[in-house]
Amino acid sequence: MAPERRVNDAVHQYMSDLSSRIVAKTGNPSDRHHLGQLILQSLKDDPDFLLQIDGASGESETSGSVLERSVRFAMSLRKLGIKPGEVMVILAPNHLDISIALYAGLYLGIIVCGIEPSTPPVDLQPLLSTSKPSIILCQSDVASKAQMVSLNLNLNPHIITFDKGDFCYYIDFMEMYKDDTPVEEFKCTELDPEKSAAFIINTSGTTGQPKSIIHSHKYFTILLPHIWSKYRKFPTPTKLVLIGSPLQWSTAITSFIRSAVLRYTRVQSSQKLSPEMMMHLINKYRPTYSIFSPTLMSSLLKLNKVDLTCYEEIMLCGLPVPQNLIKEVKTLTPKTEVINLFGMSELAGLGFFGDNPAPGSCGKPMSCFQYRLLDVDTQQEIHEPNVPGEILIKGPAPFLGCYKDAEGTKELLTSDGWLKTGDIFYFDENWNYYFVDKIKLQIKCHYYRMSPTEIEEVIRKHPGVLDVAVTSIPHSEWGDLPVACVVPKPGAKPSAEEIKNLVKDTLQEPKRLLGGVIFMDYMPMTSTTKVHRRLLRQLALELPRA
Repeated sequence: MAPERRVNDAVHQYMSDLSSRIVAKTGNPSDRHHLGQLILQSLKDDPDFLLQIDGASGESETSGSVLERSVRFAMSLRKLGIKPGEVMVILAPNHLDISIALYAGLYLGIIVCGIEPSTPPVDLQPLLSTSKPSIILCQSDVASKAQMVSLNLNLNPHIITFDKGDFCYYIDFMEMYKDDTPVEEFKCTELDPEKSAAFIINTSGTTGQPKSIIHSHKYFTILLPHIWSKYRKFPTPTKLVLIGSPLQWSTAITSFIRSAVLRYTRVQSSQKLSPEMMMHLINKYRPTYSIFSPTLMSSLLKLNKVDLTCYEEIMLCGLPVPQNLIKEVKTLTPKTEVINLFGMSELAGLGFFGDNPAPGSCGKPMSCFQYRLLDVDTQQEIHEPNVPGEILIKGPAPFLGCYKDAEGTKELLTSDGWLKTGDIFYFDENWNYYFVDKIKLQIKCHYYRMSPTEIEEVIRKHPGVLDVAVTSIPHSEWGDLPVACVVPKPGAKPSAEEIKNLVKDTLQEPKRLLGGVIFMDYMPMTSTTKVHRRLLRQLALELPRA
């Protein structure tokens, strides 16, 4: 018997009621897709609701307080002269003040761009070069870095700090540009939700140069409820959501929006999101829902002190999720739903819906998306199950593409608006979709196309292997030669021969490690905790291979 289908319309009925009340007030039908209007009304609906907690400091704040502060900040930004369509960069950890800036920006039609505060100047420069922000909000300890990079680019943004230091403190800024208009009289800036960008989301750049993706207010508002369509109680579909990623991630951005609109309490951390900090937050606050990367979840489990039984649902996304990781989590918390989901910055979140997904799959199609599968070599559309191909996705509103980058947008989208994901999938007879690999990561050796992920799964079975990533080195005759980069477990000493033989005895001949094995102390990661594949390929050429 097939598992019960839990998808229902409760969240859509809730959103319809909310947006209808907004349109009745403003008289503008397009305001149903204005993120600022949705957040503003939602904060007014229950001012006493506990909206956010900083688990690192213990501070908390109600919706009413967030409403007051965000509207006051928006008034100051408006008085400063920041216009709709200009960019606000938030270069800060997840303290309680970043939602104030985030919501204020959305009220005014300002494009918000979150950047990990530890981003080094060499990586920050291209991000600021693309976004050209009018204002940067950050901590005082990174303000000088932001100023230096801006000056190198001949940019002159307003730099405002969330804490006191040598730059303009945001409390002083709000006093300097004070507007005494009552909060209840504040009105959001009018905009075209389909054409107005809400966010710039920078991709991680694991396989190439990072891209600055923009999505419209309308796209976000239509996408917003779908992940919650198996829940039945609104508002407050779940009690407490722990954010496990920085504002640079789409999973964090969408949670900051959804928590206000769907009215659930959000726990975040103003300190670094280390496994130890996350363990502390879970054990203390007992969250009921989280989206984690597999890397973070693996690190949490290694601590052996985290109690996950408080969770109703844990979603793992951002990287391929090993099935044994899901089994390990389920062993620790059998009543928790643990789901492997596929998400990407280009979609501003998840691409499939996890309603009783088949083991190993990323779920089933979401009703707000259209899907196509194309043969990588012939570009012919695939209609049969169990045949891999590149997945193309069309959104509920037009994709806006890459910010001020026509060439990047052309590479990203087809002429009729389909997103070229660059990811290989196949579907089964029940329309469960399974991730295979990224096209850019695939290795072509002896004219045979292979997936590094498949080889990695085999090597992970070696008892002495802590982590592994497979890349390749070029060969003049054979194309690409697979190379395994292995991090041994503490105290273990696996040999290159053992690793090679394991692959040789398990997989077909073309998938042997003809490029050798490299042993490393740690795996190079991006700021979003993904394996830095581009750097790994470079290291494979430089480091000794056995």
